[in-house]
Amino acid sequence: MILKKIAFIFLFLNFIFPHLSYSQKYDAIDNIILKYPKHFSSTESLAERIQKDFTTEHDKARAIYSWIALNIKYDYKAYLNPPKSIRFSYRNEAEKQRQIEALKDKTWQKAFDSQKAVCEGFTLLYQRLATLVGLKAEVIRGDSKRLLSDIGRENLQSNHAWNMVQIDRKWILVDATWGQGYYDSNKKAMVNYFNSVYFDTDPKYFFAKHFPDSGVYLNEKLNKDDFLNGPLIFDATIEGNYEILSPDSGIIEANDGDKITFRIKNISKADTLFYVKKGKATKIENPREVKGSLEFQVTYDKRMGSYITFFLYQNSIASFKIVSK
Repeated sequence: MILKKIAFIFLFLNFIFPHLSYSQKYDAIDNIILKYPKHFSSTESLAERIQKDFTTEHDKARAIYSWIALNIKYDYKAYLNPPKSIRFSYRNEAEKQRQIEALKDKTWQKAFDSQKAVCEGFTLLYQRLATLVGLKAEVIRGDSKRLLSDIGRENLQSNHAWNMVQIDRKWILVDATWGQGYYDSNKKAMVNYFNSVYFDTDPKYFFAKHFPDSGVYLNEKLNKDDFLNGPLIFDATIEGNYEILSPDSGIIEANDGDKITFRIKNISKADTLFYVKKGKATKIENPREVKGSLEFQVTYDKRMGSYITFFLYQNSIASFKIVSK
């Protein structure tokens, strides 16, 4: 029970106390979007409003992200009870593609009208609005990593979707689904909580939590084992650029009493860094600063359980799985 409570606490704090500096970059855009109606008569009318209020490709892409994340809610009931696969017949490839496009249109239209969707609806609606304002956008499907149990798990089939959008000839990564809120495991319900971190996310962080089915990003091959076995990072990690430098795996082999060395970028000795031991917050002892990072050791105690999570002030930063040697 204690472990479950701890798991909920760090996931909850991770969303409730974001770093303000990250979102402040977009305050001017978001403040305009906050004044928009929650409902528009059509995607065309919303796109026209965005075209009127914003001129740069970057601002338009952000405006679409913000409007969707603020107004489309995650349909958790639909996630738990997915519809059956749709089957259709066709006589040739052209007819097949027309039917596929018709199904996509139905999905984004339903998301727009009902203001509820799972990730497929979020991504197709983002792509629809981006196209209407003159941006190129793609829907990417793949694997996602958000839970402690995801560290070192087996390879799974596609379970999530996100977008790539081209801004000034450069592709950026966008996940409006994760921008709209999170699941409260205590209340067993979705919580609407706007999050800036999944717009134009640094690829090194984005692909620690997302893995495309193609295994490729901009013609560069990604490593699925690195994704599956890496540490679990959180929103605050991305916001603060707290890169995990050591260990390079999220799975650590250790026996009771072993010392484990960690090193995290952009954290200093003046920061309040701690982990949970025997149900209590335990501060890091004798850390040292090394080239813009903090290096420290933790003595593993088997009573800590199978996972260790580090917190910076109120925010969870990274989790690792501990296995016996």
